[in-house]
Amino acid sequence: MGDMTNSDFYSKNQRNESSHGGEFGCTMEELRSLMELRGTEAVVKIKETYGDTEAICRRLKTSPVEGCATAQGGAEDEGEAEAGWIEGAAILLSVICVVLVTAFNDWSKEKQFRGLQSRIEQEQKFTVVRAGQVVQIPVAEIVVGDIAQIKYGDLLPADGLFIQGNDLKIDESSLTGESDQVRKSVDKDPMLLSGTHVMEGSGRMVVTAVGVNSQTGIIFTLLGAGGEEEEKKDKKGVKKGDGLQLPAVDGAAPANAAGSANASLVNGKMQDGSADSSQSKAKQQDGAAAMEMQPLKSAEGGDADDKKKANMHKKEKSVLQGKLTKLAVQIGKAGLVMSAITVIILVLYFTVDTFVVNKKPWLTECTPVYVQYFVKFFIIGVTVLVVAVPEGLPLAVTISLAYSVKKMMKDNNLVRHLDACETMGNATAICSDKTGTLTTNRMTVVQAYVGDVHYKEIPDPSSINAKTMELLVNAIAINSAYTTKILPPEKEGALPRQVGNKTECGLLGFVLDLKQDYEPVRSQMPEEKLYKVYTFNSVRKSMSTVIKMPDESFRMYSKGASEIVLKKCCKILSGAGEPRVFRPRDRDEMVKKVIEPMACDGLRTICVAYRDFPSSPEPDWDNENDILNELTCICVVGIEDPVRPEVPEAIRKCQRAGITVRMVTGDNINTARAIAIKCGIIHPGEDFLCLEGKEFNRRIRNEKGEIEQERIDKIWPKLRVLARSSPTDKHTLVKGIIDSTHTEQRQVVAVTGDGTNDGPALKKADVGFAMGIAGTDVAKEASDIILTDDNFSSIVKAVMWGRNVYDSISKFLQFQLTVNVVAVIVAFTGACITQDSPLKAVQMLWVNLIMDTFASLALATEPPTETLLLRKPYGRNKPLISRTMMKNILGHAVYQLTLIFTLLFVGEKMFQIDSGRNAPLHSPPSEHYTIIFNTFVMMQLFNEINARKIHGERNVFDGIFRNPIFCTIVLGTFAIQIVIVQFGGKPFSCSPLQLDQWMWCIFIGLGELVWGQVIATIPTSRLKFLKEAGRLTQKEEIPEEELNEDVEEIDHAERELRRGQILWFRGLNRIQTQIRVVKAFRSSLYEGLEKPESRTSIHNFMAHPEFRIEDSQPHIPLIDDTDLEEDAALKQNSSPPSSLNKNNSAIDSGINLTTDTSKSATSSSPGSPIHSLETSL
Repeated sequence: MGDMTNSDFYSKNQRNESSHGGEFGCTMEELRSLMELRGTEAVVKIKETYGDTEAICRRLKTSPVEGCATAQGGAEDEGEAEAGWIEGAAILLSVICVVLVTAFNDWSKEKQFRGLQSRIEQEQKFTVVRAGQVVQIPVAEIVVGDIAQIKYGDLLPADGLFIQGNDLKIDESSLTGESDQVRKSVDKDPMLLSGTHVMEGSGRMVVTAVGVNSQTGIIFTLLGAGGEEEEKKDKKGVKKGDGLQLPAVDGAAPANAAGSANASLVNGKMQDGSADSSQSKAKQQDGAAAMEMQPLKSAEGGDADDKKKANMHKKEKSVLQGKLTKLAVQIGKAGLVMSAITVIILVLYFTVDTFVVNKKPWLTECTPVYVQYFVKFFIIGVTVLVVAVPEGLPLAVTISLAYSVKKMMKDNNLVRHLDACETMGNATAICSDKTGTLTTNRMTVVQAYVGDVHYKEIPDPSSINAKTMELLVNAIAINSAYTTKILPPEKEGALPRQVGNKTECGLLGFVLDLKQDYEPVRSQMPEEKLYKVYTFNSVRKSMSTVIKMPDESFRMYSKGASEIVLKKCCKILSGAGEPRVFRPRDRDEMVKKVIEPMACDGLRTICVAYRDFPSSPEPDWDNENDILNELTCICVVGIEDPVRPEVPEAIRKCQRAGITVRMVTGDNINTARAIAIKCGIIHPGEDFLCLEGKEFNRRIRNEKGEIEQERIDKIWPKLRVLARSSPTDKHTLVKGIIDSTHTEQRQVVAVTGDGTNDGPALKKADVGFAMGIAGTDVAKEASDIILTDDNFSSIVKAVMWGRNVYDSISKFLQFQLTVNVVAVIVAFTGACITQDSPLKAVQMLWVNLIMDTFASLALATEPPTETLLLRKPYGRNKPLISRTMMKNILGHAVYQLTLIFTLLFVGEKMFQIDSGRNAPLHSPPSEHYTIIFNTFVMMQLFNEINARKIHGERNVFDGIFRNPIFCTIVLGTFAIQIVIVQFGGKPFSCSPLQLDQWMWCIFIGLGELVWGQVIATIPTSRLKFLKEAGRLTQKEEIPEEELNEDVEEIDHAERELRRGQILWFRGLNRIQTQIRVVKAFRSSLYEGLEKPESRTSIHNFMAHPEFRIEDSQPHIPLIDDTDLEEDAALKQNSSPPSSLNKNNSAIDSGINLTTDTSKSATSSSPGSPIHSLETSL
């Protein structure tokens, strides 16, 4: 039911129903009670009350063929259109600035996320017939009386009555709990219920209940009411603002119904709407996120609870966070020590100088003066501390991430969790789906075997016999779901749109490529005239349609997997279009010459055939084996899902950037391997593994069937393709790679997924990418980044942005730490030698808070370049500040300190001005100290340009004009600096400077750029003494207390979910017990079989040829002898691996259950169906 996440769906439709109540031939209540009946009862009730389904359609003012006359859609979503005080003040102002910028960033991110949520909700569409036109409308706009077209794979959005169709089977387990599929027919069981899945067949239904009146809606209403009660108990009598009002359930009078229209469902609870309809409309649109049983959170929950969930499941800070925390602590400690020493030295110097050297007595009347001196010393100490700690750092990180996230949106990456963006820069492995991500998800016929000729590309229509052509077009046009169409492209230059089954679209595309048209054939033989349809299912592996010919005889068209259909063919059309005998010998040759070569190219082969039946005696259509036999083969086509043109290049970039790409797909191994070679994931002659899910499982599990990490470690480094894999295999692989200690760096894994069943793997991965177009809501929920164009090359962009974030922060650190080192040393030595810091507190704040905030904005918005992809990922252990950066920081610090101290001690002589040293307490600002301050700022400004490069590049101006923000900020800061110096006066302790003094300041600043070149010349390798900083040694765990808080907060939010889970697990337990009994019997059987040659040891595996990996790559023994020795050594040294979670059961997917239930959950064996159920939980 996870798919039914349409927030406005229920409330809107409820409004629609209630408002139309009076004009129809039956009331909402009657329909509602009708829908509660099942099977024969329902048929009887329909016959007694209405006559038949046609009559119901008439009463609902609709027609089974034409649909509703006009679309009575629900209201559109309007969207959410609606002198001492100066220092203190300066400090407050700058702090407020920083806080506001951070808050604004968070707010805009939240807003962006809300926008996405509503976009996802509007995108859910369903096909209905209105005024004779087949249209796709948002699920929220379906109304009672609509004629909906349903087909294999649909999740029904509303209740309805089946009016026409073939072979329809429904999985009603979500409502009834019965796993058997229910066959629907007009005369036996026409009831179709919302929230159920169509498993086979297709047809039409007339909608009889939507929203809160549908079966699923009724359940949700109860859930909502229950939720409210629970909460009331929780609050122990705290009064809720709104009363609880259930929609009018009793009485069919429209008046009541109108009342229910105002009860809008908000977040799973009913809220009392006001009588004013416009207000209720706004409310419904605002928060009707109720009905979505969103697996992880409501749309409103925003990102906050998501972060907590992320913490719960990751429990590990992102690499950058960890390194920054560590660095900040190191810097903080150093700053604290420096400031303490400064204060102590100043106080001691003053007391010794005053009371010991000058032998002055402590006079009572002088106490206030002495106190003022001590306060001044304390302020200087605080200044040193303030300067030492880089306040701009958290802001730089936020700005850099927020900017990247905004820009990534343009590159089709919608980031849901900010830190995912930066984690992506460290990714070392990507496990990607094949269909739709690496390929276009548009099936296309690329080869064909027609009339004894194997065409390697689409044949010329003139080369095919006319009779054969006619049969081929008819066979494809008639024998496919009529809902499958190829429509003209939406945009100029785009590909035609494929609607419906992809494989059938490929075949219809083949008809169009042969310059034929399938529409006339279909209009001549409409769906109602089809005599009998055998729909496609996994057992038949084929689809057949029987039609009545003008001469009353029958013809059956059939298509399906070539290995199945060819076995049933006894004739084949020759080049002249005449059937000739097709013997098993011919078939084997065809398999060898045509089908196998196609399969090796990664094509799916499909055979199209037909058979004629006489008019009398009419064949027994139910005897499928006789009917689907003695066919005549028309042609065999090779269909492929072509690789997206930009993928091979993107994968090459990944490999060059040190990222291993692995393909995990459900397709067969030959297709997977062929596609992997086309993409460049594997190169012929390399040492790699391509495994199928079964083989993978056999290799990673021990004799007891438990997964062992050591076994996974032997496989994953070489594994490139995992074919025929289940979602569980994907999760196991991801978990295995992340938990591996095989490499010195922990692997950072990104995963792409689109299906509901990919949820656990997406959640487990460091970064989960969900598909924006093909992805289900569950997948999007579990992901960190959504690819809005479903394209692999967007992942490469994410990597680039992630690395850019890391580099931007390093650039900022390099700039910021130079400022800090210089400022601290100047303040410290100045204070110790001259009793006064040359840089005043407000000046320091200007440099530290405002300039650095701007600098963080300037350096954090550098656009990424392709060169970022030329290096390997940094990994966890690489320090944040590399040796090169340390060289730059210290090198520039030396230059700046030399000049500042020169100015401090001999500046007054150079400029012929009064000295500013040893000035009395409240003296006016001196020119001398103003020059020092101005020079300091100029040097920082030019050093900001140097800081743009962190790997020792020479050209610091490279690409500077690609970043307008940077240029603006440097010039802006310069302008403000002029204002401060010339007009700052007392608050900034500045006195205006002459032009020549300004020139000197700027000249000294320019020297920074020249000095930068000198530093770049010194080879870093020579400077062995340089230390790195900000290295992450072990994984940074989030402290226990924080986690406990998270658990607390989750408890209330998830209590709702838990109740269901506990029931679910009780059910599971029962099934497990039964399965265990079955297993016990089985195992006793197997023990008997296994005795002759016990397969416990790995050497035995190797001894039996049938266990070898028959694959196109060189044979790799499962274990080398060296490995065995190492293993033995390991086993002696280490305790057995801490209970490797036998299966990645519910506990692992981030759901905390009460202990007893979780034990029972884990005990299910990994192979069991329960196991996959648990994982999908």
